[in-house]
Amino acid sequence: MHSETSKDEPPPPDDARAILPPPRGPVAAPPRRRLLADLTPLRTSADFRRLWIGNTISWVGQGMTALAISLQVYDLTHSSFSVGLVGLFSLVPLVVFGLYGGAIADTVDRRLLGLASSTGSWLLAVALALAAFAGFHQVWFLYAVVALQAVCAALNSPARTSMIPRLLPAEQLPAANALNSMTTTFGTMTGPMLGGALVGLWGYQAAYLIDAVAFTAALYAMWRLPAMRPQREEGSRGRASVLDGLRFLATRPNIRMTFFTDLCAMVLAHPRALFPAVAVIWYGGDAKTAGLLVAAPAVGALLGSVFSGWLGRIHRHGVAILLAVGGWGLAVAVFGLTRNLWLGLLFLALAGAADAISMVFRSTMLQAATPDAMRGRLQGVFIVVVAGGPRLGDFLAGSLGDLASPPVAVTGGGLLCVLAVTALGLRWRNFARYDARDPQP
Repeated sequence: MHSETSKDEPPPPDDARAILPPPRGPVAAPPRRRLLADLTPLRTSADFRRLWIGNTISWVGQGMTALAISLQVYDLTHSSFSVGLVGLFSLVPLVVFGLYGGAIADTVDRRLLGLASSTGSWLLAVALALAAFAGFHQVWFLYAVVALQAVCAALNSPARTSMIPRLLPAEQLPAANALNSMTTTFGTMTGPMLGGALVGLWGYQAAYLIDAVAFTAALYAMWRLPAMRPQREEGSRGRASVLDGLRFLATRPNIRMTFFTDLCAMVLAHPRALFPAVAVIWYGGDAKTAGLLVAAPAVGALLGSVFSGWLGRIHRHGVAILLAVGGWGLAVAVFGLTRNLWLGLLFLALAGAADAISMVFRSTMLQAATPDAMRGRLQGVFIVVVAGGPRLGDFLAGSLGDLASPPVAVTGGGLLCVLAVTALGLRWRNFARYDARDPQP
């Protein structure tokens, strides 16, 4: 269902054909379109356009709130451990409810599920703002809100993501996923910066209130969507089962490989936990230096999404994923050998760009090669991998950094990622043969 359609023009008469020049194949896109992000999905689907704009605004608001909650917890407890618990209270619901949220998205109208979960997130943002204005400052309340926000996100994400193939044709999915990557990265970069400034100027209530107002954009976009009931296969049961989704995944090697390759990058070569030590030991810096190291991959990912116009012409998505994940590992490994800050930031940015490219093709393959009746459940698995992989990577990098040294952990992890993704590509060779023009799960 697209808001704009076009009809083929009638062919020219025979005598006109005789004087027309011979066809020269598809008309090349202007150079700017070849490089910059393809905006075709925003032009062709009003529903996707509203969804994208709403998500962009709400991601910035969520980034503001995430930082404000961390600052408020520290302000109340003066404990870094208490701040760390914020991540734990969000991770567990994301993992647990991610799988069940996907099953629910394959059972009910996805628009209604998205609308209900978005409403829940909005009400929680309102609750934070009201509590701050009323002077109700309790750590347990902040932990509870964070956990409930994670539940709403775990229910919303499979519903929202599985709608995209129903809003756009298959050839526009890479461009749509690049635009979504841009939204996520932009929100996680700018949201905390704005949140810190707002808290410093007007207090926590300002950040929470603006987040509540911003979330209405996502609510409006979801409300305007048409009904999105899953397309059931003949003979399927009325209620979607998580186990059925996992059994389906076990028999679909190409989709399974999208998860394996991401785990190679996020578990084996995710040096984020070492950035505070690296900032001091390698570069003689401080907290600001660590902040630059954290921001560099996000900057690279944003640039990779902005300059993603060429991705739509790639059909061998399996090869692209293997190369992108290998590129992430290689960039991280070289970063581990650098002792010049700007050179290190460059390689971290390159790693972030490679990760953005990998994400575009992994998401596209998951959407295109999965039957509609299973999309919600596999998006739930995607949430578990995306949420759990980096946390395991933090634990592995931090442990190896203490047991050996930061250079061994960073460079060794990057090289292990390259070796692991190479081994996976050799073990499942059909993955490299995957062609988006004939998607096979």
